Amino acid sequence: MSHLLVHSFADAAPTLQNASPRLESIVDRILARRIAKELGAASTASARRSTRHVLDSRQAPGLTRLRYVLLPVAVLSAGLLAASLASAADSCPALLNHSFPSLQDQKPQSLCQWQGKVLLVVNTASYCGFTSQYDGLEKLYARLKERGLVVVGFPSNDFGEQEPGSNKEIAEFCRLTYGVQFPMFAKATVVGKNASPLYAQLARTTGNAPQWNFHKYLIDRSGTRVLSFGSRVKPDDRDLLARIEEFLGK
Repeated sequence: MSHLLVHSFADAAPTLQNASPRLESIVDRILARRIAKELGAASTASARRSTRHVLDSRQAPGLTRLRYVLLPVAVLSAGLLAASLASAADSCPALLNHSFPSLQDQKPQSLCQWQGKVLLVVNTASYCGFTSQYDGLEKLYARLKERGLVVVGFPSNDFGEQEPGSNKEIAEFCRLTYGVQFPMFAKATVVGKNASPLYAQLARTTGNAPQWNFHKYLIDRSGTRVLSFGSRVKPDDRDLLARIEEFLGK
């Protein structure tokens, strides 16, 4: 544990170094509020401008001690937070250590947020013979999400150009036509030399790249075991459901 903490603090050191001036400023603001209270200053802003003057006065020893107590505490608290974040990032399985823009708002989201859950990753399309699988996928997600299943959709125009729309159009189609609530990411390339890092890794791991829309990859809670299911396998397929139950039970 001590080794991990030291390693995490070492990783966080550059961040702490950059944050130190801000932490010192925060401590000065705390002192300024105390000065404002004691001197009846009109505002903490004016009191803050007087901080150095007061530190030179007869109150200097007490305030200086307070400042040198508060600053290490602030740095230590920030260090613990940074170390915790670094440790969480280190523990994320390599397969999930990817970020992609969200379909709805284009803000980056990391798959690490679902570490410890079972993921069903699906490449989707709006104008495909399998598009009706959206309905089954949403029902599956609604039924099992409390137990740890996350369905993750990646719209793709790779097959038959059956996903030609913009991310906004795709999001509206999914919401209005199928009431999709499971996480969806922006359009992605899922096959070939330009395949996204996640799909390239999934293909290497399973030996199976998607052959059409609505190919499915089932990832276990550890993020290390992956099963591949073809496009014709529906969300209510008995074998798929049995594997999901197996992964959820672990």
